[in-house]
This record gives sequence, structure tokens and C-alpha cells, in this order.
Amino acid sequence: MNEDIAYPPPHYHLNFTALSAHAACHIRRIVRTYLAMWDMPHLAEPAGLAVTELLANVIKHVPDRSCTVALLAQEGKLRVEVGDSSTAVPAKRAAGPWDENGRGLAMVELVTDAWGVERTPGAPGKTVWFELKA
Repeated sequence: MNEDIAYPPPHYHLNFTALSAHAACHIRRIVRTYLAMWDMPHLAEPAGLAVTELLANVIKHVPDRSCTVALLAQEGKLRVEVGDSSTAVPAKRAAGPWDENGRGLAMVELVTDAWGVERTPGAPGKTVWFELKA
């Protein structure tokens, strides 16, 4: 590493209210920027698609639309977490050919290496996460 260059820390965290689908555009831009700085630009497309789907779930299912997004560059992988205050745990559905909804988590599963849900200890809420191998 070049000692003269200030590298970003291997994590990013943001608390915000996702008022509309436009919020995902801003988060994708942040994801692309950090992945470029972490020398993982090849993960921008799958990470952007997956985080967009998780934010769409916040907008649709969380009454106050408050959430957190965390990006964690770990040894050999990227972990992205989207947390919210809803106690409802998302589940992958089998959407029919004419269904308007129900494909989001299937897409997250398709473009990531792993994903899951963790309940917030001692408080209402959960974190939906995914990982991509670098």
C-alpha cells in the first residue's frame, strides 16, 4: 500500500429513511464508490441489484421506512446489511408468471453467494444481509 494515499476504512454505515425507490439510486452510487476504493469494482452490479431489492422491501413493508445500510469489506468478500425496525422476516416466495411481486429475494439469492436474516437482539427489527466473494 502506498503510505501517501488515504484509503477508506473497510466499512461504511448509513442511517436514513427510504422515502421512495429513488433512495436505491443513491445507495447504489455509494456502493459503487466504496467498491471502487476497495478495489472490488467487479462486485458493483450484483451488489447494486441485491441492495436495491432489499431497499424495495423496506419501502414496501416497513411503516416508517427507516433503515440502516452497512457495507463491510472483509477478507475475500463483501458483506452488505440492510436493517430495519420491522419484526416481519422476509421469506423467498415462488412467484407465478403473472405475479407482479415476489421475485426480489429469489433475485438476491441468484446474484449473491449467500444471504440471510438476523433478528435484532433485545429490540424489534432485523437485518437482511448478503455476501459476495471478492
